[in-house]
Amino acid sequence: MALALALLPLPLAALSLLAPLALALPLADPRYSLYLAILSVPVQEVVLLPGGATLTQAAMLLAVFHAAISWLARPRPLRLGRLLPLWLALLWALVLSAALTPYSTAEALKETVRWAEAFVIWLLAVNLVRRPRHIAELILCALLAPAAEALVGLAQFALGAGPPSFRIAASLPFVRAYGTIGQPNSFAGYLNMAWPLALALAVGLTLALWRGDFVPPTRQARQGSEIAQDLGGLGAWAAPGGRYAAPLLALAAWLLAGLLLAGLAASFSRGAWVGAACGLLGMALALGGRARWWALGALALGALALALGGAGLLPAAAAARMASISRYVSLFDAGAVAVTPDNFAVVERMSQMQAGWRMFLAHPLTGVGPGNFSAAYPHYAVGAWYVSRGHAHNYYLHLAAEAGVAGLLAYLALLGGLVCQLRTALRGYNNIIIHSVAIGCCGIIAAVAGHNLFENVHVLSMGIQLAAVWGLLATIGSFEKRPQNQTKR
Repeated sequence: MALALALLPLPLAALSLLAPLALALPLADPRYSLYLAILSVPVQEVVLLPGGATLTQAAMLLAVFHAAISWLARPRPLRLGRLLPLWLALLWALVLSAALTPYSTAEALKETVRWAEAFVIWLLAVNLVRRPRHIAELILCALLAPAAEALVGLAQFALGAGPPSFRIAASLPFVRAYGTIGQPNSFAGYLNMAWPLALALAVGLTLALWRGDFVPPTRQARQGSEIAQDLGGLGAWAAPGGRYAAPLLALAAWLLAGLLLAGLAASFSRGAWVGAACGLLGMALALGGRARWWALGALALGALALALGGAGLLPAAAAARMASISRYVSLFDAGAVAVTPDNFAVVERMSQMQAGWRMFLAHPLTGVGPGNFSAAYPHYAVGAWYVSRGHAHNYYLHLAAEAGVAGLLAYLALLGGLVCQLRTALRGYNNIIIHSVAIGCCGIIAAVAGHNLFENVHVLSMGIQLAAVWGLLATIGSFEKRPQNQTKR
């Protein structure tokens, strides 16, 4: 075995060592299959298995297999959650559109399976994450994988390791961060699915330390179970480590938040920056009470400072990038505009959006079929823009073009169900940590919704990460509200 490992290429040798662990560990607890699927998202295109399968696809098969074996060994009622009908409505709309597509049925089924993967991850999270410790583990997986991706992106940015088209400016050696995902916009969309949770936890843990919610070891013997419940799972990690574990958790949360935001900034993705602003706004609105108005005031002052003096406070490349955001929200006919090097990107985006709109008008009920935007594009191209970019640069329009009004309404209904679930979670808890988790989930939902106005972030199985966050929200919403007098000491 040692000789074989020595002769194998390094990726295969590492895979040979990790594969038995990945196969055996979930047999003890199927939750590890769920965690493995979440952690595999950044490396899904890096290492391909025999037959061209990705690690994420293999992890999904393991997760379903181990969950089924566990349920057959110990049958128990499934927790279906309130979002189940909305999930099924979206999947039904996609299946209907795939069945009626006039283009590639294979591509339609691939896109439908991608959404089915997200649904399975959500269902597994709702059913397997049952205890506070499980919540902490799910949060850790949902933050560590994007943090590793941010590290790769920052290294690319600093070293200038990227294609010439990703270079920020001709006079600068830096390139836009793109990670292992391959595209700066998709890379930034992946980070938008994590940094709000890290930031909310960092603030929540700091406030918990300030209030003294993490008690010293002499009192943990008497109040350990109460602390674990009161802190929504993170207290279960901090309690055994004594007085030093809690500050380390807060410091780690701040480092993760800073790392993720730095990677987001290094992507130079304008759509992601708008999504991040939407995420901050969503988190501010979720705070409630006076804190909401203080947060909104701080955001307004920050936006005003960037608008008035951003060119002098920020590097020239970043200031120019932010100044050009306003051009992305203007509407015009891409076929009637003279193309110049300055407006090329804006006109190209508008051409994709116009083509998507034409697809929707031609197939308003069921669309051209999931995943068939590029196949249908030549029939609906605008002017000389005959090359498809793969999506309409607006996911809502993109989904309407591919799945029709049925798919768009089902997706919006699912988002509405998540908002209702958020309101329940935010109103149902008095402890600061689990409230911070809910605020972080709110920020992620708002950031993704805002980013989707300019991009399609539901690509490359990144829906697994997003569905894990949605499952986390459903899980914390299943805990009963504690009486008010139990949260006071």
